[in-house]
Amino acid sequence: MFEFFGTIGGLIMTPLYYVVSAVMLAWHKLFSLFLDPNGGASWLLSIVGLTLVIRAALIPLFVKQIKSSRNMALLQPQVRELQKKYKHDRERLAQETMKLYKEAGTNPFASCLPILLQMPIFFALFRMIDQAAKKGTAHGFLTEDLADQFGQSRLFGAAGTNEGIPISGTFLSGDGTAVMILAAVLVVAMTATTFLTQRQLMAKNMPPEALTGPYAQQQKMLLYVLPVVFAVGGVAFPIGVLMYWTTSNLWTMSQQFYVIRRNPAPGTPAAKAKAERDAEKAKRKGVATGDVSLEKGAGGTAVIDEAAEAPRPRVQPQRQTKAQRSKQQGGGPRPSGGAKSVPTKSKKKR
Repeated sequence: MFEFFGTIGGLIMTPLYYVVSAVMLAWHKLFSLFLDPNGGASWLLSIVGLTLVIRAALIPLFVKQIKSSRNMALLQPQVRELQKKYKHDRERLAQETMKLYKEAGTNPFASCLPILLQMPIFFALFRMIDQAAKKGTAHGFLTEDLADQFGQSRLFGAAGTNEGIPISGTFLSGDGTAVMILAAVLVVAMTATTFLTQRQLMAKNMPPEALTGPYAQQQKMLLYVLPVVFAVGGVAFPIGVLMYWTTSNLWTMSQQFYVIRRNPAPGTPAAKAKAERDAEKAKRKGVATGDVSLEKGAGGTAVIDEAAEAPRPRVQPQRQTKAQRSKQQGGGPRPSGGAKSVPTKSKKKR
């Protein structure tokens, strides 16, 4: 039985080993141009590069996750109405709730997709570091020499020596005080970024009416439970894996901040803050004298179109005598030299 599950696990993980190792080796080759290829810095930065590539590939899913979370929050008043209406019929309540989600084009499970898709990559990296350090086992595109170099690489020290901090070290491995301190710092950073990311979503991009009910309780549970899970499990993760997850959390927090700032959900504190920023921006660019067209000049500065601002003077018609009008209409002789005749004021007849 265990052999069967091991075979299935190997079939699933093998393609991931090739993907993870290919991206890491590409970054390692780049960093080796100016860093020691055997050192821990080049391998740790390769893990950071792997994280950036994975997160960039997951941007479409992240956008879908943000939209789903926003729609879920906005639908909570309608969900509560359904709960009141069908409070004695759980089956009908579930059907009507899923129907509401379907009509709104949202999926309650979409918010979990990015983290679920990262878990296999997380385990693949964990296994690659662990087996390379303990057995020198090569996975994917790693050769035996590269696997041994990867597993024995150290920060602030040379590979193959006891100096420095091994990137395969954990808080519980007993590799020294320096390893425990760095691992503890990364665990705290991973836990804090997880908490702040969820807190940012709830505090800025959820309307007040969505902060009560089952959905709000679910979000609060994620706010407090996930950091505890990462803190407890993080003490057993290698430093390389902790760096991957911390970098991923920083990416998520920054990406979420950008999306919430530029496209907040209606009726949320973020939407109110954006409206105030837009009003202030319009006020800075506006002109008090009225509707004045603004154009972008050299260097991106706003330039007032003077032609649009200053009205053209109205040309007043000049009074002419009867003789002058008859000359113009009847083709009489004109003054020589092409000079225009100067109109004179006509005297009133007594």
